Amino acid sequence: MYKQLSSGVKISITRSISTSFEAYLASIGWDEEKFSMEDFMASWQNYFKENAAWIDKIPADILLSTEFHEEIAKKMDEVIAKILNEEPTEKQKKDIAQLQKKLGTNFKFDCKAEAAYVEQLLKDKLK
Repeated sequence: MYKQLSSGVKISITRSISTSFEAYLASIGWDEEKFSMEDFMASWQNYFKENAAWIDKIPADILLSTEFHEEIAKKMDEVIAKILNEEPTEKQKKDIAQLQKKLGTNFKFDCKAEAAYVEQLLKDKLK
């Protein structure tokens, strides 16, 4: 069912998953101990209900289908894995190292999205 959707709708679904996942992780300070899949799912549902136009482009029978939900869960796993496995850029590493030196901090980060969070956090501390 998911494969039958237009590429635009599939891109929008992927974007809503990644945007809401990164926003959820930021809301918990990227703290693994605070992570709850149930909370993330609630956050994603709120996100797509309020911000995503794709939900209106999918027929109700597909939205209610168990098969569609299984395919979305699989897509979620793929998107989350991609986010968590994408290496921070060299520029991010360099910029964060400079900011941490100025601020005397020692934040750790494991992926590009977490590095973006840490970098923004450090920039905000400088203000």
